[in-house]
Amino acid sequence: MKENQEELDSEVTDVQTDIETNIEIDTEAAEDSGVSDAEAEEFALLNLKAELEEMEDKYLRARAEIANMVNRGKNEREQLQKYRSQDLAKKLLPSIDNLERALVADVSDDQGANLKKGVEMVLESLKQALKEEGIEKILAKGETFDPNLHQAVQTVPATEEVPAETIVEVLQEGYKLHDRVLRPTMVIVAQ
Repeated sequence: MKENQEELDSEVTDVQTDIETNIEIDTEAAEDSGVSDAEAEEFALLNLKAELEEMEDKYLRARAEIANMVNRGKNEREQLQKYRSQDLAKKLLPSIDNLERALVADVSDDQGANLKKGVEMVLESLKQALKEEGIEKILAKGETFDPNLHQAVQTVPATEEVPAETIVEVLQEGYKLHDRVLRPTMVIVAQ
């Protein structure tokens, strides 16, 4: 922005120099051609007004461009802030999948039950941290298939209970950060 302002100041200085030069040239030309001083001054004034209007236009355009640059920068910073946790979340999702798989395992002794309870606690704290960052699961089972949110890996025949384009089963959970899909949900869809 400072560079643009300096550029504008430089252009204004150049125009002032041009104006002074034009006045001298117009006055000399008027004397040489026999035109009266009043007519020469009027002609010079018209030229100066035209140059002034041109410079005002350039100045206003430059100010608008600077304002646009400031707004673009502000929007980019807001987007970076909004999606700052995207990369970390993508790296954590496989760990969350593994913890969920570990919870499915059957345990028969107290030591295994305690271990399972610890895994549940870790998984819940991870899910809570993701939720606080705006990351949430994509709803899928029983929902209508949406290719923007879901990835169909298999189809099954539709029935009266399960109409076509309905998600029958979730194979892998999908997640989104605000309105951005981090990973689509892998699903089986009725056709």
